[in-house]
Amino acid sequence: MAARPEGKREERRCIVSGDVGEKDGLIRFVVDPEGRVMPDLAERLPGRGMWVSADRATMEQAIAKGLFARAAKAKVIVEPTLADDVERILARRAAETLGLAKKAGALVTGFEKVLTAISSGKAALLIEARDGAEDGRRKIQQRLRVIAEAGGPANVPTLRPLWSDEMGLALGRANVVHAALTQGRMKEKVVGDLARLDSYGRQERPSQPIKAGHEEDEGQA
Repeated sequence: MAARPEGKREERRCIVSGDVGEKDGLIRFVVDPEGRVMPDLAERLPGRGMWVSADRATMEQAIAKGLFARAAKAKVIVEPTLADDVERILARRAAETLGLAKKAGALVTGFEKVLTAISSGKAALLIEARDGAEDGRRKIQQRLRVIAEAGGPANVPTLRPLWSDEMGLALGRANVVHAALTQGRMKEKVVGDLARLDSYGRQERPSQPIKAGHEEDEGQA
């Protein structure tokens, strides 16, 4: 088998839209021995893969229109909670990836430490809690603009896929609102897992925004 050219990503077709895209933007499903449709984010389960764009609306359409059965060419069992189950698995995977980045020494947390990482040009990716207050986001964006005007990095990508308690649980602290990835070698994995959750479209939940300076991880690495 010919080797895939370096840098070329594998592509798959969404069973809902028919669009072909890179695997990072889709979710693989398989049918288990009992006939149930199961998400396979690690892409390791046996069986013919069925791919759906990482988007809740597309996922719900696949369920409502019976597109898994059509793709499998067989009767299948689709749990009514499948869309929520996918979100939960995506969130768990994203949190685990953040934990790995922390263990690798590639992540700093806390508003001031994130600002320092931005100012020093070490921030490869910014991660903000979904329930972080707008004033904290605005201050960080202002710092990014100042650095760009001074000839620094023009763009540092920002993702907001997790709630503060999810970030805190993953990182062993409470109320983690701001984090920055500081080593590029982990960027592909971190961006891949967090961006897929970010694009899926999470169910909202009531929460009080946590303001910058109220994070319990301030001053810690």
